[in-house]
Amino acid sequence: MTTRLLIIEDDDALNQMLQLHFEEQGFQVEGTHHCATGLDKIRASAYDLLLLDQQLPDGQGIDLLRQIGEESLDQSVIMMTGQHDLELAIEAIKLGAVDFIHKPIKISELQHVVERVLENQRLSREVKALHADDPEPKTHQELIGRGEAMLQVSKEIALSAGSNATVLITGESGTGKEVVARLIHTHSGVTGPFVAINCAAIVDTLLESELFGHEKGAFTGASERKQGKFELAQDGTLFLDEIGELAPSLQAKLLRILQEQTFERVGGSQQLRTNARIIAATHRDLFAEAAAGRFREDLAYRLKVISIHLPPLRERLEDIPLLAEALIERIARKIHKPPVQLTDASLAALKSYDWPGNVRELENLLTQALVHARGNVLTPDLLLFKPPTNTPLQQATPATAGNGPVERTLDQVEAAHIQRVLDHTGGHKGNSCEILGISRPALDRKIKKYNLILP
Repeated sequence: MTTRLLIIEDDDALNQMLQLHFEEQGFQVEGTHHCATGLDKIRASAYDLLLLDQQLPDGQGIDLLRQIGEESLDQSVIMMTGQHDLELAIEAIKLGAVDFIHKPIKISELQHVVERVLENQRLSREVKALHADDPEPKTHQELIGRGEAMLQVSKEIALSAGSNATVLITGESGTGKEVVARLIHTHSGVTGPFVAINCAAIVDTLLESELFGHEKGAFTGASERKQGKFELAQDGTLFLDEIGELAPSLQAKLLRILQEQTFERVGGSQQLRTNARIIAATHRDLFAEAAAGRFREDLAYRLKVISIHLPPLRERLEDIPLLAEALIERIARKIHKPPVQLTDASLAALKSYDWPGNVRELENLLTQALVHARGNVLTPDLLLFKPPTNTPLQQATPATAGNGPVERTLDQVEAAHIQRVLDHTGGHKGNSCEILGISRPALDRKIKKYNLILP
């Protein structure tokens, strides 16, 4: 299919030069010098791409970009300007421009931007086609939120997907860093798998083997050769979660892989190559860690070729209604219960809380609430957190005796909740672990600790 390109540029020489260049690339190109004419063309027939100048005889490109958005015209726009104005660039991106190019135009730079935008369009069409064939919603792989912060994250994901560069995702625990990593992988169009490993969850001696693999006999218990995550992620993406916890010796090995794309299995001498794309995540400031001597500064720079920061939930409270709705639908399917509605008071309670555990805490809280819910609504008494003191809501589900509330210890609250989950699942430990968000050994320890009863 021929790519249709519209150029709105009042400099006749530049307009003609761009038309000739892209016609030689096989594009179907049209050009005009005015906002009004350009808008009429877009209204009549959408283009694959629009190159839009800022200063035009009958107006400013930014105003035309705004009009395109207000009329919901499906149009990808690259802005061009001779002004080095940061505020103008930010406004253009907010209004939906896919990129911003400064004059004088470097044709090689513009060509690269155009190719990247068209590739992202192609990948987006493929993803939409796949989702159209799959009616099951995948809220765990969606970036939910319409606030300015999350719109910026969405743009950064799109830009990252069009590159094979290393990405560093930062943000507090529970903000959804792995969701972002999976979205980049999905939209990048790679054929290989998404392989994830939490660097903080495995002791250093085992983590080396998990990452690089090992040869038979490399250490006690190594009864056969094992492939590591770098081998398993060939042609795909390797997600290194909590990279800030990586031991110094492993930091050096990771730096070598990033520089040379080669590694050796533990106990081996064969040089193996990897083409896995690396996406790392951390809740720490790696450069502060480097200043404190706990992380290699050169590795931090290697990891942060592209950087995406996820804001904490307390800074995007306007997204809570959307998040809660999507999470409730997902949780209800998981625990085999019908979805429920949040009351206005419950939504107010959710928006008044500061969410130290971020989206993960919201999901856990809603899971607990759905397990306890007996009707088709979630009322504030089912929300197991203590709202700020400036709200009239009281702490949910206190134990009562006689005429007043009785304080319970944290162990008593935890034991009662685990017992209710076990009762709900009929004693199925796998389902109970999924609802509680803990491992099977952890559940067994708590059952023993609290002398809980399996139905």
